[in-house]
Order: sequence, then C-alpha cells, then structure tokens
Amino acid sequence: MVTLTIDNKQVSVPAGTTILDAARAVDIHIPTLCYLREINEVASCRVCAVEVEGVDKLATACNTLVEEGMVVHTNTQRVRLTRKTNVELILSQHDCKCATCVRSGNCQLQTIANDLGIVKVHYETQLPRGLRGAWTTTFPLYHDYNKCIKCMRCIQICDKVQSLSIWDLAGTG
Repeated sequence: MVTLTIDNKQVSVPAGTTILDAARAVDIHIPTLCYLREINEVASCRVCAVEVEGVDKLATACNTLVEEGMVVHTNTQRVRLTRKTNVELILSQHDCKCATCVRSGNCQLQTIANDLGIVKVHYETQLPRGLRGAWTTTFPLYHDYNKCIKCMRCIQICDKVQSLSIWDLAGTG
C-alpha cells in the first residue's frame, strides 16, 4: 500500500494506483474529459491537472501514479487557472452552440466549463472548414468535426475495444 495526502486527506491505496483513482477513493472530485479507465488514459485534455508538492510542473491525475508520501493539491489557484485555460483552448476549436446541441444539459465539456465559470473564450475560434469541416453522417460513425474536442476516446475505443485501429488525429496541437 502507498500512503499519500490529497487536499489534506490521507489515503492509502495499492501501488500502481493513479492520483485520480486515489482522489476518488476519498470522494475528491477531479474533472476529466478524455479519461476512460483502461481505454483512454493519455491525458490529451489536461483538465485533470493537479499540483504535486516538490514538482515544478502540474501532473495529470488520470495517468500519474501515486508515490509514497506524495502530497497532492487539486484546487489551488494555479490548478484552477490551468484547467480554465485548457478548457478555453478546447472551446476555441468547438462550435459552442450548446443551446441547440443534442447533448445540452448532459455534456461533460459544458459542465466543466460552467464549473470553471467560463462565459467567454479568450482565444480565436478555429473551426474546421471545407472538407475537413464536413459532418460525417454515414454509418457506422457519426462525427461532427465542429464538436470534436480531440479527446481521442473514439480512437481508443476503435483501437482497444473494436481492434480496428483505423482512426487517428492529424493536424492538431
């Protein structure tokens, strides 16, 4: 067992546990967009950023393993500002037409943006245009590129669940 402290709560978890799972074990919420246990643990959204004492850079809670004596802070000003910036950058490549979206009211991105108090995106909107912006409405995958947040969930499901390995991201970052 590994013992660590998360937001002043001591927790003991098995070795190999992520910060995210350790936090969940003591009812501490860390937001995630891209994370799917054992399927998508690539931290592409960076929304689960946390601060670890003694480490300069923020860590991603979904794929950073706990260490003995680790002290983690999930709600510092630095963490909140980083999460807000990351979500604003994601929204800058999203059409943000939430009122007319079928997912409105049941959308992780919308919930996280609201929780972070985002009412305006401070970055230039860059939506796909031309053929890249065309909405694929054919079976088996419906994909609206203007809604894509590049979380890579669809790619990982295709690779790890369906064993097809036919999707990938290009021209991002």
